[in-house]
Amino acid sequence: MPQPSATAMGCHSVSGYVARCVLALLITVFKASASLGTGLIDMEYPELSTAPYFMAVGNRNVNATVGQTAYLHCRVAQIGDIAQVSWIRKRDLHVISSGNIVFASDQRFQVLHPEKSENWTLQIKYAQERDSGLYECQINTEPKISLSYVLTVVESRALILGPSYVKAGSTINLTCIVNQAGMEGLVYWYRDQEILDYEGPVSILTQEAADGTTSRLTIRGAAPSDSGNYTCWPTSAQPSSVLINVVLEGEQPAAMQTGVGAHTCPASHFLWVLLLSLALTILSGHR
Repeated sequence: MPQPSATAMGCHSVSGYVARCVLALLITVFKASASLGTGLIDMEYPELSTAPYFMAVGNRNVNATVGQTAYLHCRVAQIGDIAQVSWIRKRDLHVISSGNIVFASDQRFQVLHPEKSENWTLQIKYAQERDSGLYECQINTEPKISLSYVLTVVESRALILGPSYVKAGSTINLTCIVNQAGMEGLVYWYRDQEILDYEGPVSILTQEAADGTTSRLTIRGAAPSDSGNYTCWPTSAQPSSVLINVVLEGEQPAAMQTGVGAHTCPASHFLWVLLLSLALTILSGHR
């Protein structure tokens, strides 16, 4: 019987070695994909796994202001027909949703998942400070895998910058700053209980920027009748007020009238002194 040549045996041996190496590599990749099913699979080679995994979503520290709508974005690939995506509130381990079904009795909570989309976004309308905390986007694989989100909801407040008094005939300039990105709604100005309109000597300019909203109130030719309590009232933030005094030429503002009446005795103080003297007199008569 003819024997295989040494060259043929060498080739056969090499091909067998290569086959064993390839098989070992495939086993390693399979084990890695199974163990990395926790959502940490290398995003450069997602096709190496058939298990669901989390896709990059950017910042998971979400900030919102009271009254705004908060969005927690969760992206899941290869979810299939069996696995489910759930949202969990860690504070009380409350299951907010499973798939498209929302269990929260609070109708402010909704899950946004367009058909055949990889997005499972938790939406919280009219966010409140009590909504702050840790949330988890969870996939019910075995073992379960999850991503954590931190939601911080703060109350937005307006701040008025400007003088507390102006001279008659000059201009009242007040600036209201609302440090709320993407503020929804309008900004209203009041003097006492009267809303100020864009007419006559009154000018209101409101500008929105990426980091907040600025509203400027200008009243030209101020008169003593313009004195009062001015309030900047955003519809989605807490208002702020400042008391403005319009003073005539040579008149000293009430806030600067220090020492006036400092040496006088108020009527109430005089009455207390009189009652105390009377009590002492009565007590002395009974000794």
